[in-house]
Amino acid sequence: MKHSLKKFLPHLIIFILFIIASLAYFSPVLQGKTIFQSDIAQYQGMAKQLKDYRAETGNETYWTDAAFGGMPTYQLGAKYPHNYIKDLDLAIRFLPRPADYLFLYFIGLYILLLVLKVDYKLAFLGALAFGFSTYLIIILGVGHNAKAHAIAYMPLVLSGILLTFRGKFLYGFLLTTVAMGLELVSNHYQMTYYLLFLVICIGIAYLVDAFKKKMLPHYFKALGVMVLGVLIAVGLNATNILATKEYADTSTRGNSELTINADGSPKDNVGGLDFDYITEYSYGKLETLNLFIPNFMGGGSGDPLPEDGETKEALLKMGASPHEASQILNQLPTYWGDQPIVAAPAYIGAVVVFLAILALFLVKGRLKWWITAAFLLSLFLSWGKNLSFLTEFFIDYVPLYSKFRAVSSIQVIIELILPILAVIGLHQFFSRFEREEEKKKALLYSAGITGGVALLFILFKSSLLDFSNSFYDANIRESLSLPVLDAVRDDRAAMLTSDAIRSLIFVLLAGGALWFFLKNKLKEITVISVLAILIVIDLVGVDRRYVNNDDFVQARVMEQPFQKNGADLQILKDDSNYRVYDATSNAFNSGRASYYHNALGGYHAAKPGRMQDLNEFYISRGNIGMLNMLNVKYIITQGENGGAVAQRNPYANGNAWFVDNVILADNANDELLLLDSLDTKKTAIIPKKFKDKLPVEKISRDSTATIDLVKHEPQHLVYETATKSPQLAVFSEIYYPHGWNVYLDGEPTDYYRANYALRAMTIPEGIHKIEFKFEPKVIQTGSTVSLISTLIFVLLLIGGIYFGFKKNKTEIDNT
Repeated sequence: MKHSLKKFLPHLIIFILFIIASLAYFSPVLQGKTIFQSDIAQYQGMAKQLKDYRAETGNETYWTDAAFGGMPTYQLGAKYPHNYIKDLDLAIRFLPRPADYLFLYFIGLYILLLVLKVDYKLAFLGALAFGFSTYLIIILGVGHNAKAHAIAYMPLVLSGILLTFRGKFLYGFLLTTVAMGLELVSNHYQMTYYLLFLVICIGIAYLVDAFKKKMLPHYFKALGVMVLGVLIAVGLNATNILATKEYADTSTRGNSELTINADGSPKDNVGGLDFDYITEYSYGKLETLNLFIPNFMGGGSGDPLPEDGETKEALLKMGASPHEASQILNQLPTYWGDQPIVAAPAYIGAVVVFLAILALFLVKGRLKWWITAAFLLSLFLSWGKNLSFLTEFFIDYVPLYSKFRAVSSIQVIIELILPILAVIGLHQFFSRFEREEEKKKALLYSAGITGGVALLFILFKSSLLDFSNSFYDANIRESLSLPVLDAVRDDRAAMLTSDAIRSLIFVLLAGGALWFFLKNKLKEITVISVLAILIVIDLVGVDRRYVNNDDFVQARVMEQPFQKNGADLQILKDDSNYRVYDATSNAFNSGRASYYHNALGGYHAAKPGRMQDLNEFYISRGNIGMLNMLNVKYIITQGENGGAVAQRNPYANGNAWFVDNVILADNANDELLLLDSLDTKKTAIIPKKFKDKLPVEKISRDSTATIDLVKHEPQHLVYETATKSPQLAVFSEIYYPHGWNVYLDGEPTDYYRANYALRAMTIPEGIHKIEFKFEPKVIQTGSTVSLISTLIFVLLLIGGIYFGFKKNKTEIDNT
């Protein structure tokens, strides 16, 4: 018993140290503050109606009217029945946000390195290197919480896989199932998709190894165990996965029926995102050196030029005052890479890169090869349009690749595997079984390579680089002058030099510590401590440039990120049902209006596809007819004094109306194009496939007919109608083909699509009650699957523990 406690104590201490490190970096959370995350502020706007409905009724709504005219809440924080894996996730993330994600980074990689049979002290070092990796901190700063969430569980998934391949089938199965279940809980399928690439690299390496060692039966048995675990993990998340898939098919990530773009040109990719959108954030080939030298490409696109640099001097010579010069400095870009916007460089750390290269000379076998393969694949794919033949191949032939954008984000795999490789290399370096001569040679080579690269750019940067970017620098040349542009480039060169010297110093210090170990001048524990300190100083020093205490605000600022302006106060006096269009900003990339109103726009990575089409073809071009059709009663504009004002639109069609005429459309292109200049109050565009549902071949409009909305909740609408003859009614509600049911006097009936994105219905003569209810079957189906999967997992867990205990007892009895 004492031996077990003694063995467990170091892990407990490290667990506590991870908590302390997480809270120390994000120390303002201890004062009740929270980090201001721009993406989360937008999410708050989108999810406000859902949260309010939940708080007021105690029930869940799976539809919101507050975004894009109406959409499911599946991607806005909806809660599902029997989602027990989510409860486990919440229990694990017990620290205040974002310290909880940093803690997950630490503990996840620590467990993975222990599974790789690394000493706990080295595992601690590796966990710090992973957790403080600049990119992983930056995404917490801007609010990419789902991405951070998914990345944090990646090491646990790998731990389960490696345990299973090692023959620990029970523990491997349990860890794979739980870890994969938690990975899917994060709901960031792009990150999980990239993790699959890494798993495939591991699988191939183990397959080749099993073939060589004639252990294929063992390999396929392990594969079967893992497949079972993944299937159960998918089942645990069935509701979210099924609902996400259902919505994705109708979103901008799904297949489009359109074959044309808004400018009339042919649509290249109707089965996903187009090439330019996918590759907009392509990492530059030379930009890869940011992994080693943080300011190699000028840092982030929002970084200011130095106050004591050449640019300020040039501005002063032009006649600018010191205050004016400082203001201009903040507007000039230091970043000169290929991407349109970069929050910060994806810096992994000079010490980590140095140790990873050291490992390449010492580590042998399958781990080295799957890490190398994953590194190259991730790096090449992150280049996107800068290595277009490979990207085009993946878009055309690799399933689902075209569903995701921002190809540079695949570098999260590099952020994960380089610390692993670095620690395994250190493990080999400290091993007594490695020859001293090999260690010395590996140390000299790795120090020579990394130090040489840093020295090369310190001495010859002006010969190798021009520090220019045609997109960014054209504006500087036009608005200022050529001398100022030259000064900007000089400052960029100085920034590179400073950080190259910085990286060189860290390499020399780390290499020196290892050299003294070889010379028996320093003990192993001392070297590990020195390296851990160097890694933390190196990474945290860069991290704090971008995410620090200044980014924290009082919690209420994030809880209520948008304050009411004059337009909001004016609009909210109207308690009828209508929509609001915010023309003061990019309405289709802002959640502000959604926070207070039923907005036409919103903020989401996967917008409703048909609404986005209406925006691109008409709304963004100022077509007021589309706003009328979508019942936009108020348009927020900028007043003369610069404040927001609400303009009332007297021509809004209302909640529902009867039309005089119908135009039948042959295809989606016709449906959309025929809306141009159409009087939607009188005429409806109906797809030909719904022709049989129309009231009569030629509509005879009843001028006395009425239709009124008498009850409005996000997922329940009630209308009352009166008409002397069958009529065609159009509703200013978004057509969504999954889950919305309509009832005529309590009996189910049919509705169909009109005007490309709205609902229409044939209304029989007489007085009737019409109800639209959102009753998505996917929630019931998914919840049932989740419950069954949970029961299966619990039974397998109990069975595994029982047979494991029985096996151990038998072994003890036989000794």
